[in-house]
Amino acid sequence: MAQATLKGNPITLVGTQLKAGDKAPDFTVNKNLLETASLADYAGKIKLISVVPSLDTGVCDAQTRRFNEEAAKLGDNVIVLTISVDLPMAQARWCGAAGIDKVVTLSDYKNHSFGKAYGVLIEELRLLMRSIFVIDANDTIQYVEYLGEMTEHPNYEAAIDAVKKLV
Repeated sequence: MAQATLKGNPITLVGTQLKAGDKAPDFTVNKNLLETASLADYAGKIKLISVVPSLDTGVCDAQTRRFNEEAAKLGDNVIVLTISVDLPMAQARWCGAAGIDKVVTLSDYKNHSFGKAYGVLIEELRLLMRSIFVIDANDTIQYVEYLGEMTEHPNYEAAIDAVKKLV
């Protein structure tokens, strides 16, 4: 289990941290209350996975809006997924209010499958730690950013550059 912080206070991340070159682990998350999605649903696509604790916070809002803007420029072979533990209905409501239409939001609320597999489940809060994963069309991880402090922004440019190298 890795250590990270929330406003300087230690939090514990559950699972194994991944690195570039690792095979992307499978996961099961919710598209809505009844329908699930897994890594296989995006087979053959380049995947930028933006992980946020909750869409209803300032940094998560900004992160999702930024990747929504970028998604339109990346082409049809790239899918941008935002994963949080927000309920699917809350994600849909937030996206509608924010005009988010290029990013696919997925919820890890039910069994934390993604959080455990990718080493981003916060043990104390049952939220996901802010992080970025770029996975190629063959499901190999090409870029990873685990943030050490939950309230910081990811390196947007590095993540976008990692995707562009694969397009």
